Amino acid sequence: MARKLFGTDGIRGTANQWPMTPDIALKVGQALGYLLRKQTSRKGDSRMVLIGKDTRLSGYMVEQAMAAGLNSMGVGVQLTGPLPTPGIGFLARNMRVDAGIIISASHNPYHDNGIKIFGADGFKIPDSMEREIERLVEDEDMSRWLPKGDSLGRTRRIDDAAGRYIVYAKNAFPLNLSLEGLRIVLDCANGAAYKVAPAVFSELGADLVVINDEPNGFNINDKAGALYPEKMVEAVNRYRADVGISLDGDADRVIMVDETGQVVNGDHILAICALHLSKRKALPQNTIVATQMSNVGLDQAMKRAGIYVVRTDVGDKNVVDAMRKQNYALGGEQSGHIIHLEYSTTGDGCVAALNVLAVMRSENKRLSELKEIMEDVPQILINTRVGHRKDLSTLEGYQKMIASAEAQLKGEGRIFVRFSGTEPLIRVLVEGRDKQQIARLAEEISKYLQSELS
Repeated sequence: MARKLFGTDGIRGTANQWPMTPDIALKVGQALGYLLRKQTSRKGDSRMVLIGKDTRLSGYMVEQAMAAGLNSMGVGVQLTGPLPTPGIGFLARNMRVDAGIIISASHNPYHDNGIKIFGADGFKIPDSMEREIERLVEDEDMSRWLPKGDSLGRTRRIDDAAGRYIVYAKNAFPLNLSLEGLRIVLDCANGAAYKVAPAVFSELGADLVVINDEPNGFNINDKAGALYPEKMVEAVNRYRADVGISLDGDADRVIMVDETGQVVNGDHILAICALHLSKRKALPQNTIVATQMSNVGLDQAMKRAGIYVVRTDVGDKNVVDAMRKQNYALGGEQSGHIIHLEYSTTGDGCVAALNVLAVMRSENKRLSELKEIMEDVPQILINTRVGHRKDLSTLEGYQKMIASAEAQLKGEGRIFVRFSGTEPLIRVLVEGRDKQQIARLAEEISKYLQSELS
């Protein structure tokens, strides 16, 4: 069955438009509840699901609809309020519930929203379960499975979820170190971490300057957070900070800025942490996991250090799957999803930042020094809006055009094209030594695809 609801990272779309409507959210809740009732549970006959959200206005609507769907299937619900996506992964396992749900569209603007589902083990549910939820929503009349009135679930709010996450995140920072004397600018993107992230870093002793921590339902990711590092650059320079930490709306990704105002993206963060772990014989199989979007400069830097790089399809879920299968400990994406599997089941912006800060402290180096271990190969990424999706190999002239472009790179670059899993976009990535050449090639490919897929 072709995937309809779930993309590379859950369900996502414009709020109050399909699939992010209250009726679909209710049906997804019912489908999940039905599947949970069929599984064995640590809680015996009862079932419990956590629901968290970020700060966008539509979160209230989706939260209530999903809770109603779950309750109607006899499943209890605990609402955490605003909490980072990784917090739900952690709490699902820590609180021994049957599933966790985060209502968030991550880095998207406020008018979008999404649904991500974690299993009882704290990891995102497998594709097979997503497909079964889709089938139930699409093809089944779930009203025939509704329990009697005395078996309905209850919903209540829990007050200590934020405190639990703060303690969990702080545990990723070595007990023998502190952030005393370090001035940090923290950009919360007016998102899910606006309360918990400042507490994490300030309780570890940082001299903290916090920006974009006043959400109003509309300003999440609005020229703030990980997608707008220029705001962090400006703040780091203004406050003469030692480092900048910029989260996205659901705080599962982080982009950093060094003391000179230079951006440190996910590839550099991966390289810094990988080298530190490798030196201490703490990097299993001396291997990290990255995606096809990571800069080839990461491969080159790791090769010099004797570290292997395994590449996966885009999406932190794919990175985590590869890590779990091969028992790797570190992986991530250029966009800032960094997974330290020892601490987190998914990308965690706070945990990733704390690991970089721990390297700075233990090696007594500034971030600008650490980031020098990797040099980016020039890279152009163009996101082109398209009207529909189609197998690119069936487009007339596409393969010939790609072959010609690759020949022009003469083996010193690469071309990677993929559809976005969360937006109506196609992404064209071209790497190479000649900036003008790769910009021209990326533009030519993007214009062609836009005309063919409009």
